[in-house]
Amino acid sequence: MLSRIRKLREAGVVGINARNHSYVMPNNPRRMYKYVDDKVLTKQLAEKANIAVPRLYGLITTIHDSDSITKIIGDKKDFVIKPAHGSGGKGILVIENRRKDLFIKPNGTAISNKLVKHHVENILGGVYSLGGQPDQAIIEYRVKFDPVFDSISYQGVPDIRMLIYKGIPAMAMLRLPTQQSDGKANLHQGAVGVGIHLTTGITTLAVCKDRRIAEHPDFGSKLSDIQIPGWQNLLLLSARCYELAPLGYLGVDIVLDAELGPLMLELNARPGLAIQIANGRGLQHRLDAIDNITALPSNAEERIEIVKLISEH
Repeated sequence: MLSRIRKLREAGVVGINARNHSYVMPNNPRRMYKYVDDKVLTKQLAEKANIAVPRLYGLITTIHDSDSITKIIGDKKDFVIKPAHGSGGKGILVIENRRKDLFIKPNGTAISNKLVKHHVENILGGVYSLGGQPDQAIIEYRVKFDPVFDSISYQGVPDIRMLIYKGIPAMAMLRLPTQQSDGKANLHQGAVGVGIHLTTGITTLAVCKDRRIAEHPDFGSKLSDIQIPGWQNLLLLSARCYELAPLGYLGVDIVLDAELGPLMLELNARPGLAIQIANGRGLQHRLDAIDNITALPSNAEERIEIVKLISEH
């Protein structure tokens, strides 16, 4: 047991306790959490900073307003409903199409307007929110993912998680929906995590349920050596998010829309550590390398230049 712990430390693997005590608590003031825990506020800050986000169609704040869903969506065929204070992908309802009075989910299941309204009421009641507090329901644009992911994503939208430390991208992974994850890019539900080489944007290793894999479990398609398009722009976008919410240890989730390009989906003040497993390396050495830089640039363009210095740690 001691030998295993020693090996993990030598590999620079950061555990939950170390993440919380050495990185989250010292770098993420509690007063700043509202900027990332409230998805409506995050979206507003991003729009002011000219960072593209999925368009907000409407916001439902009370049970009395839950009947306004039809008015908000109008004649739109597809949309997403999600809690403003949700986490881990819980409470997200994706509608891909409409057929008469029915709403069609990505898996082909048809649900009634009554069930959609019931879902909104659950969101408002805090069923999916942090701490079970009363919440708001966001209705927004449904992302159409970039065709580069066609053969490696099951139904849902893949996203890119960037871990940003003191404004500098430190590690990245691609999260791919599977049948097991019900089309959601949530690793805990069975999505695939794929490491991304930080300077090139080319995928490397892959993992599903903590098991190393080489192919997507649903399609048998290869997961390594895929070039993420516009990688330098994605690094810059993620670094700029530090200016929206100046949290020293920050998770940035980005999606690539086929029509609109990169969109910032959400921010996370307590990003998980599975990104290390997907990349086959620990975070510690890269975080130490950033800590050892005496004067970090305030400019995002200059900060991403540091990525080249830390990427081989």
